[in-house]
Amino acid sequence: MGKWLEHSVQVEVPIPLEEAWSLWSDLEQMPRWMKWIESVKISEADPDISVWKFGSNGFNFDWKARIVRKIDGQIIQWESVDGLPNRGAVRFYDRHGSSIVRLAIAYAIPGIVGQIMDDLFLGRVVESTLQADMDRFKAYAIAR
Repeated sequence: MGKWLEHSVQVEVPIPLEEAWSLWSDLEQMPRWMKWIESVKISEADPDISVWKFGSNGFNFDWKARIVRKIDGQIIQWESVDGLPNRGAVRFYDRHGSSIVRLAIAYAIPGIVGQIMDDLFLGRVVESTLQADMDRFKAYAIAR
């Protein structure tokens, strides 16, 4: 498939941990703050399986993901089981009235994208977009 790139970003949100967890654990709401995520649909047959649609600058990808670890108020960890290879986790840290939300993702660069874009450039674009997504999450959480 290609080589894997990894990124980690975080944000401190001035809301209790329970609220941050509640927002993130409702995966279908993610397109509200994640720029490149067009939709997330939870499987009716298995709530640990979700179908994701991603789109950016003419590149569109779909994948199925499985939640492999979930500890309420602490971590949601996933891996793709079909489509775009990716894995990651979102972790939550209680700061007594505020929360730190840390997102770590890894993904395999599809061959055609790797041929078109320099890995370093692509990595910087993805990381800055993820940080902007986290900042949008913060604004979304505060506005609620």
